[in-house]
Amino acid sequence: MIRSLLSSLVVLCILVVGALWGSGTAAAEARCPLRAGAGSVAPDGGKPAALHVPAGWTGGPLPLVILLHGSTATGAQMLRDSRLADTADTNGFLIAYPDGGIPVRTGFVWNIPGVPTVEGTIPGPGARDDVAYLTALVDRLVAEGCADPQRVYVTGLSGGGRMTSWLGCVAPERFAAIAPVVGLRAGNPLPADPDRPDPQSCRPRTPVSVIAFAGDKDTTNPIAGGGAGYWRYTMHAAEQRWAQINGCTAAPVTRRISPTVYEERYGNCRSGTEVVARITVGGGHAWVVDNDALWNLLSRHVRADRKAAG
Repeated sequence: MIRSLLSSLVVLCILVVGALWGSGTAAAEARCPLRAGAGSVAPDGGKPAALHVPAGWTGGPLPLVILLHGSTATGAQMLRDSRLADTADTNGFLIAYPDGGIPVRTGFVWNIPGVPTVEGTIPGPGARDDVAYLTALVDRLVAEGCADPQRVYVTGLSGGGRMTSWLGCVAPERFAAIAPVVGLRAGNPLPADPDRPDPQSCRPRTPVSVIAFAGDKDTTNPIAGGGAGYWRYTMHAAEQRWAQINGCTAAPVTRRISPTVYEERYGNCRSGTEVVARITVGGGHAWVVDNDALWNLLSRHVRADRKAAG
């Protein structure tokens, strides 16, 4: 009986040690190789995307913000002009700031399928698939243990805002929230009535929170509609379409945030999502964002159903 008990204890110890060793191996495999400061990662062997790793970080998965530049600009310019790195250092989140897939002038533009770029041309079949590139970037950072899969967000300016909107349409499962800046869309303009979004062009598989920023004096992507062929319908129409997509049932509420900023909010949406737009009075086609407010709005969303790639 004593021998049998000892044998059982030996087996139990082996199982416990094996489990601990296996857990340690998995943790080691997923240990993020980054260090605080600047870094980069090349998703699926593609062009490296630059990273800002927050000051003081010593390891473990971080919330991730993908920051997308405007048309003809670069990721480095976007990080500089947005000053989002300061907010990342204060709040402890990782920023990836890649370049778009299509070289134009001294910068890049994003490939939104079937939509003309600022050059007036529709990306051809040889252009990089930016949806595949950006989702692979997220998956790589998650797989390496650098990014928390439940707290991944994307924001971008102008053309980067339109790309952000498109990611919400076609890859919502990757993100807890999207935050277009002077670029909120909800699909392409309806061909028969360009003052309305085409519901067939944006049919996300799952709801995703939308946090948008704009200026009421923007003449490039005017909130009242018009502008280039890819724009046309109003920002209100985009908000209403996202509220419909997310199943929001509460009546929209408008409130003053500050003397120069007001907010339009749609609530009681599926899966705890929301649709929020903040408009800067007198703001133009620029980064009209309070970065602390941006992070506060994004970070309260956690995507519980997001699975790590693998």
